[in-house]
Amino acid sequence: MNKRQFLRIAGGGVIAAATLSSLSGCSADLPPAAVAAWTPPAEDLDIRRWVLSHALLAPHAHNLQSWLVDLAEPDTIMLRLDTRRLLPETDPLSRQLVISQGTFLELLDLAAKQKGYRAEIHLFPEGEFDSKSPDGRPTARIRLARDATVQTDRLFEQIFHRHTNRGPYESRIPDTDARAVLAESIKGYPAKFGMVTASESSIQQHREIAMEAWRIEMQTPHTLMESYKLLRVGPEEIAKHRDGLFINAPLVRALVALGLFDRSKPSAPDSAVIKRQIAEFNEKMATTPACVWLTTSDNSRTSQVNAGRAYVRLQLAATALGLRMQPLSQALQEYPEQANNYKAIHQLIVGQGVADTVQMWTRLGYAPASQASPRRELQALMGKA
Repeated sequence: MNKRQFLRIAGGGVIAAATLSSLSGCSADLPPAAVAAWTPPAEDLDIRRWVLSHALLAPHAHNLQSWLVDLAEPDTIMLRLDTRRLLPETDPLSRQLVISQGTFLELLDLAAKQKGYRAEIHLFPEGEFDSKSPDGRPTARIRLARDATVQTDRLFEQIFHRHTNRGPYESRIPDTDARAVLAESIKGYPAKFGMVTASESSIQQHREIAMEAWRIEMQTPHTLMESYKLLRVGPEEIAKHRDGLFINAPLVRALVALGLFDRSKPSAPDSAVIKRQIAEFNEKMATTPACVWLTTSDNSRTSQVNAGRAYVRLQLAATALGLRMQPLSQALQEYPEQANNYKAIHQLIVGQGVADTVQMWTRLGYAPASQASPRRELQALMGKA
């Protein structure tokens, strides 16, 4: 399923004719309230709220935004994974959600530096939660301290421009200079960077694994339903939730209004909707000019957080180059139906019998900037687990 536009129906113009006349004046743009967070905060805002206003723009699996912050202690931010916002079907071990804690922390750190503060980040101050499920213990305790020696990072400039692009990419292959810039962006972080381009024969194996993993997620009822439950259709739903997956196209809104798109049950694996989505993804994947990935030496919760920090830096560096990225998360997910693809991508990237974990694997290519995704307001992230 295309997380932004996964419902297109052949011949849909006929079906929609009955209601499109009433929607013809509607815009596909997102409601202003849903994307208000993408406006830079006031410079005189309290420092903790200022850095958090940047951190909440971090990429997150399914755009679920499972971040919970507590400001009870002066000069300190306590970050937790909101256990009310999990992905038990597609991310049963919450690995992706912990990675998303890392993307949040890295943007927070970049913002702190921009204001002349040092973010002292202490991961898992009460101990790591286990490898199967998170609990209420904090992911990180962050203390902000003024520091005249702190240097700003140019990647900060890309925070408000970074968006995940799930559309088609140009055929132009990123050159060796681009590869060097991407690799340099995570220098010093405990993650290994890798890249393959269309000039190398092995990219076809990447494409085939990604296509098969996508097909499985689309045709597996319990994983498809998880996406349906997080799908927001139309401006009212998008503005109300400001998270998850979203569609604001008039045609889809018409289908929902007519009761022709039922999100209470999964679409049949052989339905026209599912076949179309598989075909569209395959077409984009077949012309993807490059893939990049990040691996860690183990799969601890700390390594997952650090992978998230490295990943968002990679995406910010790509944004500065005019490159776009889309995570190919399906083959890395730990539910049973993906076991063969999980094994295949690990063998391809890290090799047979190597214990390293592939934490992130994405498409990469040149494309126009894409639409910002909805974000909840900062106040919605405040509280205790």
